[in-house]
Amino acid sequence: MEVNCAGCAGCCLDWRSLSDHPSDHERRGPREPLDGAYNLVPLTRGDARAFVNAGLADAMTPRLWLAEPDDPAVEVDGTRLAAIAGKPAFFLGLRKPPKPVAPFGTDPHWLPACAFLDPATLQCRIHGTEIYPEECAEYPGHNLELAVETECERVEHAFGGDRLLDRSIPEGLSGLLLGPGAIGSKVFVHPSPEDLDGVVERSRDGRLTGEDRASFVAAALASAPGTTEHNESVYDAAFERAVACRSWVSEAAAEWEARSEGVGSPASDSQAALADRVEAERGAPSTPGWESVDD
Repeated sequence: MEVNCAGCAGCCLDWRSLSDHPSDHERRGPREPLDGAYNLVPLTRGDARAFVNAGLADAMTPRLWLAEPDDPAVEVDGTRLAAIAGKPAFFLGLRKPPKPVAPFGTDPHWLPACAFLDPATLQCRIHGTEIYPEECAEYPGHNLELAVETECERVEHAFGGDRLLDRSIPEGLSGLLLGPGAIGSKVFVHPSPEDLDGVVERSRDGRLTGEDRASFVAAALASAPGTTEHNESVYDAAFERAVACRSWVSEAAAEWEARSEGVGSPASDSQAALADRVEAERGAPSTPGWESVDD
């Protein structure tokens, strides 16, 4: 597997508003999510723990799903949520605030982008570090293994160029964690649906609070692989840490959201030049630039 990522970041942002033929293929699973995020990468419990330990619990956000008519479900706020053993199912991903980015040689636009994407270089700020998510490190390996189209190919079709340079499946891919094997490791359940009043509406509107997100982070960390049980003491300790967290990610996201003029709207050159002040000066790790990356 070999990919050309320079000037792309197609798997790290929602570029559909730039395309005449927007796709929804990279959504995970057959059910409709409550949120509108695109390319929301599912984190493992180990990934989530690493972010909490790094003081970045606030970088994560949950995804809940609407139940299909024949699905097991639990009703919250009058909405049927997909459920496992009577508890709302979810996974954790990374937040995607709007940022002024210019992928694929386009002019800058306000697009939802991963919290860790440097909008100036279009490189990941945590690439190769201990907290780099497993799924990100292996992308698009699982797509190739399952013989499904990659985001690299969708970018090629929409904007031209060569992104997926080699289709060989990497050796040593982690398990896909599909079906029951994902429970407690990548797909989690919230232990207290009665505490989620208001969360459904806030998730749909992109208005989840820090406390909302912390509750789901704690539920993931308190889970055990293969079960829907939770360790209450682990949950309480994880929630306390997560709800108190306010890293550069939250501060930068708040400023980007305040400056954004709407998803897909043009960004000025001055807005596109704000990455250092909005993110780096708040503590975001730097990126090397593509000239420093070996071919």
